[in-house]
Amino acid sequence: MSVASSGSSDELQRLARHKRRSNEVGVALGPEMISFFKHAVEKRHTKLSKIAECWGVLVPETLVDHCSLESFSRGSLTVIVDSSSHLYELKQLLLAGLQQQLFLACKSTGLKKINLRPGRWYEGDNRHKLRF
Repeated sequence: MSVASSGSSDELQRLARHKRRSNEVGVALGPEMISFFKHAVEKRHTKLSKIAECWGVLVPETLVDHCSLESFSRGSLTVIVDSSSHLYELKQLLLAGLQQQLFLACKSTGLKKINLRPGRWYEGDNRHKLRF
């Protein structure tokens, strides 16, 4: 009887060891997230928000509703325009001097180039977009 009870006792100890949770605590994630936010998000947001502010002031209201600032990387701003007619009109305005005005107004952000792309940032006829 003692052999059987010691075998079941060993089995119970083995099961208890596998079921037991380890209380090991890893490195705190908070400081890493704050560092990531400061380097990746906050820096880009500051530049893009300044550009968006200038964009909203300098670009005519009729075109602002048809554009969305998609990205800003290495001095290049990518803008999505929802129709070819608005794309053409915006391109003509940029060539007529609006681009130089934007470059001067956004000099501190490092804006050097504006790329226009046809596309939609919304589905169907809903033009709900993020405003900066």
